[in-house]
Amino acid sequence: MSVTEATRFSDLSASPIRPPSQAEVKSVLSDLKDWGREHAAIARLLGEDGPLKDFVVAAFTLSPYLRDTARIDPGLLARALDEPILPAIEAAIARARAAWRPDDGEVTEAVLMTRLRLAKREVAFLTALADLARIFDARRTTALLTALAEAATSAAIDHLLLSAHESGKLKLPDPARPSEKSGLIVLGMGKLGAAELNYSSDIDLVVFFDPMADVAVDPSEAVETFSRLVRRLIRIMQERTADGYVFRTDLRLRPDPGATPLAISFDSAMLYYEGRGQNWERAAFIKARPVAGDLKAGEAFLKGLVPFVFRKYLDYAAIADIHSIKRQIHVHKGHGEIAVKGHNVKLGRGGIREIEFFVQTQ
Repeated sequence: MSVTEATRFSDLSASPIRPPSQAEVKSVLSDLKDWGREHAAIARLLGEDGPLKDFVVAAFTLSPYLRDTARIDPGLLARALDEPILPAIEAAIARARAAWRPDDGEVTEAVLMTRLRLAKREVAFLTALADLARIFDARRTTALLTALAEAATSAAIDHLLLSAHESGKLKLPDPARPSEKSGLIVLGMGKLGAAELNYSSDIDLVVFFDPMADVAVDPSEAVETFSRLVRRLIRIMQERTADGYVFRTDLRLRPDPGATPLAISFDSAMLYYEGRGQNWERAAFIKARPVAGDLKAGEAFLKGLVPFVFRKYLDYAAIADIHSIKRQIHVHKGHGEIAVKGHNVKLGRGGIREIEFFVQTQ
């Protein structure tokens, strides 16, 4: 089924999934009956036998996450039944992107965190249902989850930059557009950079700042100011609250993560990659993409890294390093033999990590 603006779950001609247990079906129907008392769309669903009812019951039987989410907010299911799918998801992503805006008074960090988590819940719920219904293919599913991650990260960065501006730590060129010309570069790596996020993916970020943007009130404190901002970003994104979390956030792909601050200056990063950058870092930056902050500065940074990432020639040392990376992949448990039971589909033989490595070396 192709996706159009008007595509709805009610367009299903047959349920693509089947519930495994009749006992579970009865339990789900009981929940739907309870929710239908307050939501007419759910009551209508229960009153009509057909593929849509079969699909919803099967989906909630098979996915505890979807069922638990509907228990928390049955209105999500009601909207899924009433509204076109894609516009509803895109509207939730747009709300996430605008979550930092102080339109109705001050937006505290707690308010921002709540807004982002509610948007995440709605996008994940609706996208998963459309994915299970085969309305969305894998490419659209991962693209929407990636768009949510970008929107949430951008909103958090805008909030934090504005907060630092108001506290006197930064002087932004335009507080109404905090990220613009801020010199703060937030790169998405791995699945985020490649727009391939799945439902359980972490987001890999690397953060740099350009001192030439001249936004730090005290340039000598710029590293600490931006690093503190990144620490707060991690908290906003991954701290578990009553509303859950947005995305687990990993910053270990930055240069020498055990010894460097969370935010690194543009010049220091360039010196590192030109002088000490490793082949695994070249591979990592193949997927890198500006996802938040000053996007133009991020594009300029990646343009400057092109000679490092895409070497003109491979020397013997580089080839030896590639062999070394392959040996490191092999040391993971389950790589030496092919087996179904207990096989690690990410790190094992023929797994995601090995496929990724092969593609990047080409």
